[in-house]
Amino acid sequence: MTYLEVAVAAPLDHTLTYGPPERGSGLLRPGMRLLVPLAGRQVTGYLLGEVKETPPGHWKIKPITEVLDEEPLFSARQVTFYRWIASYYHYPLGEVIRTGLPGGLVTASSRRVLLTESGQRNLPGHASYPWVEELVRKGQLTPAVTRKIWRTKGRRLVKQWEQEGWVEIREEIRRSTTRIRTESCITLIPGSELPALKPSEQKTLALLEELTAAAGQEEPILRRQLSSLYSGAGQALKGLAAKGVVRLHEKPVYRDPLGETLAVADPPEHLTPEQSAALEQLLPAVRQQRFAPFLLHGVTGSGKTEIYLRAAAATLNQSRGVLVLVPEIALAAYLEAQFIARFGERVALLHSGLSAGERFDQWLRIARGEATVVVGARSAIFAPLSDPGLIVVDEEHDNGYKQEDGLRYQARDLAVLRARQAGAVVLLGSATPSITSYHHARTGKYQLLTLAKRIEDRPLPAVQVVDLRRIKTVSGYPPLFSPDLVKALKENLGRGEQSLLFLNRRGYANLMLCRSCGRSVTCGQCQVAMTMHKGRNELLCHYCGHVRAVSAPCPSCNGSELIGVGFGTERLQAELGRILPAARVARLDRDTCSKRRDYLAVLRAMHNLEIDILVGTQMIAKGHHFPRVTLVGIVWADAGLGLPDFRAGERVYQLIGQVGGRAGRGEWPGRVIIQTHQPDHASIHLARSNDYPALYEQEISLRRGLGFPPFSRLINIRIKGRDEQAVAGAARALAGYGKGLIRSGIRGVQLLGPAPAPLSRLRGNYRWQLLVKGIEVESLHLFCQRLVREGPGLDRRVMVSLDVDPENML
Repeated sequence: MTYLEVAVAAPLDHTLTYGPPERGSGLLRPGMRLLVPLAGRQVTGYLLGEVKETPPGHWKIKPITEVLDEEPLFSARQVTFYRWIASYYHYPLGEVIRTGLPGGLVTASSRRVLLTESGQRNLPGHASYPWVEELVRKGQLTPAVTRKIWRTKGRRLVKQWEQEGWVEIREEIRRSTTRIRTESCITLIPGSELPALKPSEQKTLALLEELTAAAGQEEPILRRQLSSLYSGAGQALKGLAAKGVVRLHEKPVYRDPLGETLAVADPPEHLTPEQSAALEQLLPAVRQQRFAPFLLHGVTGSGKTEIYLRAAAATLNQSRGVLVLVPEIALAAYLEAQFIARFGERVALLHSGLSAGERFDQWLRIARGEATVVVGARSAIFAPLSDPGLIVVDEEHDNGYKQEDGLRYQARDLAVLRARQAGAVVLLGSATPSITSYHHARTGKYQLLTLAKRIEDRPLPAVQVVDLRRIKTVSGYPPLFSPDLVKALKENLGRGEQSLLFLNRRGYANLMLCRSCGRSVTCGQCQVAMTMHKGRNELLCHYCGHVRAVSAPCPSCNGSELIGVGFGTERLQAELGRILPAARVARLDRDTCSKRRDYLAVLRAMHNLEIDILVGTQMIAKGHHFPRVTLVGIVWADAGLGLPDFRAGERVYQLIGQVGGRAGRGEWPGRVIIQTHQPDHASIHLARSNDYPALYEQEISLRRGLGFPPFSRLINIRIKGRDEQAVAGAARALAGYGKGLIRSGIRGVQLLGPAPAPLSRLRGNYRWQLLVKGIEVESLHLFCQRLVREGPGLDRRVMVSLDVDPENML
């Protein structure tokens, strides 16, 4: 008998062995989804391959319940990729695959609790839990409610009542919510003798023959197309099908994720000398079909996108696939337009701006080999390209490539891994590379390509730093816009040129204070201040999404007078309306652009010169090409400098460099105005002079002295739970056990902590963390595995997770 290795969508750290289904299911191939039994229920499993060794005789091997796919959703080559991710990030293999696949593809059994007649008589007197009252009132508990009960002591109670006949536990299969879309089609059956037809059938047949002749004999005709021409076609088609004249069938169709795309310029006739030199080093590696990592360090406006496009064309000529990663959906809209203009229908999109159905259709196009160029955000790293030859990571420095919950992967690092496994070229591009990537290029791990000049030798924008400490204040607060920035905005408006204003903070006021008690309004689930959004007249927690009315009383003293303190992009937009009433002002942040069409509408308006001033968060800072933008104002450059993170200075430099690089990309020179309270801070000083090498030397020296990446690896162990004492006790117990492991012989590992996380309470959970640092990767991971598996103080009240190579220390 053939046995199968299956990874289940459940928190298991090992794969399972199953037998083939009891009834025939056709050819089974790696990458197919299966429905398999597990611990009394049915769950989704992913076929990895055959088991090479026969399981021991005392094990009873259960058969697969059902094969859920007719074709694989990922290739056998990707199984190795998934296994590495599961091992490195300490995450269940089945959950890794589930994360990589489009959403809505999980089939599983669920339990529904139904009240019996005996239960109706006996249970009302046992209503000691709220869910019992719901069971008595409604006569049943939904699968969602039952799942919550199954994690508590209530599970034992429900099973006892089942034995007594008071309830019935019914198992139901919850099918995938994402499916292949089909449309009704009609095909003429050739050579059939025409029987007697009704007038409506004759008219329908004549229209059908006319449409078939126009489309070609091999193409089926859509039923809706025929019905739009003749309203009586629906009933007539049933008669024609019954008489054997036509065949009615369903045809799979792809949902269109694009709609309208941005207009792009024609390809340049000539490359710059620097672009040509970069391609001379890059293209031979593409043609040799070998693993080769490159870092493309090009200043803003230097033509990195054209390098990507030409490398992609060379890869496609080798009959290999291309994967292009971007950190933001807004940037995906720009790059997708460039790649679609160049490569047409060979391009597929994968990002969260698509609906579940659209994403599934794009996934199938890639898996079937119909699309060989993939453009998407970080999750596109899992795209089922059978043979990728080029992987591009644009704006490789951006922390948007790091997934911060669930499977905490770093897509940039996985891009390098996948290229190595596939024998492909990986091209990391940025005007402000991460310190780690630049270090790899300086030490020979990556090959460095440099574009030091802008296209057509256009100058980099002139930079002015405004010291907010010297600006006249009102009631102790400086104005949002310094006189220099207001003057520059007015001048730009008078010349008909466009401006960008950057502030990496959403909302109207980032702090609400009570006049009575002086305390700020904080989220009840998170120990963070709530942000006022004036347009929606509500306070919002940007971490858990909790909403509170602005008019609600102070939660501390019940006072009724709350005042907003601080500022965000919404307030900037409102202030501009007062200062420059004639200006057409728009905003680009997550509050105004939650969907792809919203991004496109704003970007299109900018390109069509329908916006004079665009206000935004970091969504406007990267990749966009607005030729008429000649002024960029950075309203508050200090945001982020005080964060408890060793990368804070690097990130501030990157944000200033990126957003400043939007200015002066067309025929007119650009100007950047940076407002700050810390004009002498190294990151701001070096960003002003665009001196990345000096920033690198400063940062690498600090990290070498502290032993931080790239001179070590980090793993952040997070401990969280609803019980504050249990979380603190578990963190201390784990730390004590970890220090014992180090003393007992695990060398080269350093343990820092325990300590409460900087954001010590989020979404109702108290949070502590341990930071593990080491040089030897194997020792570091072995230490963490033993600590989490063997460590004391862990129970159901506490959850432990590992963040390997953490980007966010909050």
